Amino acid sequence: MTERTDTESRKLLGRLRDELAGDAPGQTRLDKITSLIATSMGCEVCSIYLFRDQETLELCATEGLKAEAVHQTRMRLGEGLVGRVAQRRQVVNTANAPKASGFRFMPETGEEVYSSFLGIPIQRLGEALGVLVVQSKDAREFSSDEVYALEVVAMVLAEMTELGAFVGEGAAMSARHSHPVMIKGTTGQEGVAEGHIWLHEPRVVVVNPIADDPQREMERLNAAVDELRVGVDKMLSLAGPDQEQRQVLEAYRMFANSKSWMRRMEEDIGRGLSAEAAVEKEQSLARARVGQAADGYLRERLSDLDDLSNRLLRILTGQGTDTGAEMPPDPILVARNIGPGELLDYGRRLKGIVLETGSVGSHAAIVARALAIPLVVHAKSVTTEALNGDHVMVDGDQGVVHLRPDDNVVAAFRDKMAMEAEALERYASIRDKPAVTQCGATVELMMNAGLMADLPSLPNSGAEGVGLFRTELQFLIRNQMPKRSELSALYARVIDAAHGKPVVFRTLDIGSDKVLTYMKPNDEPNPAMGWRAIRVGLDKPGVLRMQLQALMRASNGRPLYVMFPFVAQYEEYTRARAEVDKALERERRLGHPLPSRIEVGAMLETPSLGFAPRKFFDEVDFISIGGNDLKQFFFAADRENERVRRRYDTLNVSFLSFLEQIVERCAVSNTPVSFCGEDAGRPVEALCLAAIGLRRLSMRPASIGPVKSLLRRSNLEDLRKVIADTRHRGAMSVRPAVMDWLREQ
Repeated sequence: MTERTDTESRKLLGRLRDELAGDAPGQTRLDKITSLIATSMGCEVCSIYLFRDQETLELCATEGLKAEAVHQTRMRLGEGLVGRVAQRRQVVNTANAPKASGFRFMPETGEEVYSSFLGIPIQRLGEALGVLVVQSKDAREFSSDEVYALEVVAMVLAEMTELGAFVGEGAAMSARHSHPVMIKGTTGQEGVAEGHIWLHEPRVVVVNPIADDPQREMERLNAAVDELRVGVDKMLSLAGPDQEQRQVLEAYRMFANSKSWMRRMEEDIGRGLSAEAAVEKEQSLARARVGQAADGYLRERLSDLDDLSNRLLRILTGQGTDTGAEMPPDPILVARNIGPGELLDYGRRLKGIVLETGSVGSHAAIVARALAIPLVVHAKSVTTEALNGDHVMVDGDQGVVHLRPDDNVVAAFRDKMAMEAEALERYASIRDKPAVTQCGATVELMMNAGLMADLPSLPNSGAEGVGLFRTELQFLIRNQMPKRSELSALYARVIDAAHGKPVVFRTLDIGSDKVLTYMKPNDEPNPAMGWRAIRVGLDKPGVLRMQLQALMRASNGRPLYVMFPFVAQYEEYTRARAEVDKALERERRLGHPLPSRIEVGAMLETPSLGFAPRKFFDEVDFISIGGNDLKQFFFAADRENERVRRRYDTLNVSFLSFLEQIVERCAVSNTPVSFCGEDAGRPVEALCLAAIGLRRLSMRPASIGPVKSLLRRSNLEDLRKVIADTRHRGAMSVRPAVMDWLREQ
């Protein structure tokens, strides 16, 4: 067979466009397209498989295979050569298909007589939509030109599938973005919400994938790329000293000036694509590679290319981020990812947040918790599946998103929301009552905060103070280091808003997944166990001193509670405590009012600090157990990793025994100790923490009611016996026994 030329490729795309321009039914269009492709490629067979659900492909049209196999032949993702193309999103090109790895014989199709096989993924922006296949009796591999030409055709098919050109009967040919979808992600912030989709970055729609005049399209592409380059250069000139931002923009500049990127897009245009379609073809390939790249640096660079492609598409199409659409009254924000500043701009208008990437410890998650907005992260493909205005239900408790839910899901979800609303009314009745158990033990319930927006929750939640005020948010949402006067004014407003209740300020906890854009980035293989929190503060004492001075000035003669994060050994605490003493002495010399008293504590987030010398426990004013980090380090299970984090239970006997040991050491030294973290806000876990002797728990405001309700109905002495008996029996976890005991109560 002769090689296909660019002209022949354009002819094929021209014929495809003519077929797509009519108003024929979707099935008729697909049938004609397979015939056109087979004729143009000189092959006996052309078939199009589309997904009927996330795991199943269906033969939707064919030229050359048995007609009765259409809509009857189905295969699972990864099954056979077609399933392999769909799963790996990679081309399969073989001269001897029956002998190829993974081949599955489908007797109903009559394909046994065809030896050569070429399968091309039909994908759009990294989302697999189906597979385009050509086959012939001749035992040969298809040439690189033939593969390339078919990739261009597959891209056009993807665009037309997205635009609804192939809608017909059956699940595989149903209209896109119209059927219910359940997306399983990861809980970023608990809570449930119902609303309508608001896309943070509305998708760019390519309505003209095929073009007649390649020269005109080349000119449009070059003009748009020139505009893009000027824009990137301008952003670089305005970036200032922000090294991380400059690094990203330098990557943008590199891609914008990449000759290979331009050459590939120009080749696509030469084959018959419009400028927009050529850009999106490259973008789809970049997104597909992101999921396959194991190297973190390579993933970031591919994401940079994806973002740059979006900018170029907006220039070419004129489709800006402002589409003129009105935000719904109950917006559920959907984005690939979002920064804390952008999220704060939306504020409490949002009913829920769904992110395609992100993490449970990301800036966005911290802000979502502060605003008490349900958040689901790792919601795969949500940005390509959702449309502005789609009905959606977000279950932050389970990490599930129901997009365009059916009536049964809606009914069940609304029942759950009604039950939660009813429970909130019950909790309101005990808001001002102390958390005193049936055996007479009193447990202090504190709230976690990080924004001024949190503070109105203090009186309404029933909290007795702020057990953790995260100070890093004021650093994360800025493009430069905040001034001491700005921080002092903010901290003063926080203390004022607490109306005499204690506020424990945690000093700057950056590093790991909380990176300041204006600090030099550190490439670390394991940032969660790297240069972070108090380690940064001690190595950069100027920042720590500035923050301590701001806190002292904010106290203005009132009590001040300061806590250092991620202290791993006694020496780190003594060095940090020395900085407090230096700051006090400096404020005294300057004649500024000093705190009426100052208490300095440490967060126990590493097992090592639990075994610190007795002198540490004697000297520290208070200890707060940081449950989230301590648990991941105790079990060596990354809390961002879904495969391992759910394997380990807070009510594991080993972990409870370790916590109990810390409580006992604090009791010997008469050191106040509290527990801070997600588990403090889970009623059953909170009850067990109280039973082993923890008398102060700090949690998100919405958790205080449920925790207080269960504490007031329980006898800790009886529960302590249950825990002791379970431990004596050698059980791995006390949870089953505790749940049985609660049911009996």
